[in-house]
Amino acid sequence: MKRGMQRAGVLALAFSLSGCAGILVGGAATGVSMAHDRRTTGMVIDDQTIELKLYDLLNRQLPPGNRISTTSYNGTVLLSGEAVSEGARRQAEQIARHFNTPPVRMVHNELVIGPPSSLSVQSNDALLTTKVKTALFQINNIPDFDPTRVKVLTDRGVVYLLGLVRPVEADAAANVASQVGGVQQVVTLFEYIS
Repeated sequence: MKRGMQRAGVLALAFSLSGCAGILVGGAATGVSMAHDRRTTGMVIDDQTIELKLYDLLNRQLPPGNRISTTSYNGTVLLSGEAVSEGARRQAEQIARHFNTPPVRMVHNELVIGPPSSLSVQSNDALLTTKVKTALFQINNIPDFDPTRVKVLTDRGVVYLLGLVRPVEADAAANVASQVGGVQQVVTLFEYIS
């Protein structure tokens, strides 16, 4: 009986420590990612807040039937997906433009009018995003280029690229993304630095 309780205690300890290890590894990965990001830590947090709060606000204020993704990078918001009507599309843009906690600097409204994309289309978009992110690691002829500084989003085969990049980095990233099989179009929404 005593030996069984000891084993149970060891198992419980092992499971609790494995969770801690995951938290430590996850925290370290986030720290490494932040070290490479050209945005300030505060801006990264603001972008995450904008995405979550704006997504919630759009779901509460727009009519049902939309599939709208909100992506924020350095205060620039990309609205992608499908809206049920032109009115809903315009309303989504207005809500995003007037969102101010934290403030939105610019809005790119790439919403199309129509029914939500099928699960197979969304799955293909996720696969294309992964392929483009992987392909960006092929860029090794540009000093100081870090592919993790390019945010990639795919919607209906259209790849959107965001980030704080130099013009030469933007050109290389767009070129590589356009060569990935299945990509129908590449839209660059970069913010340029010198």
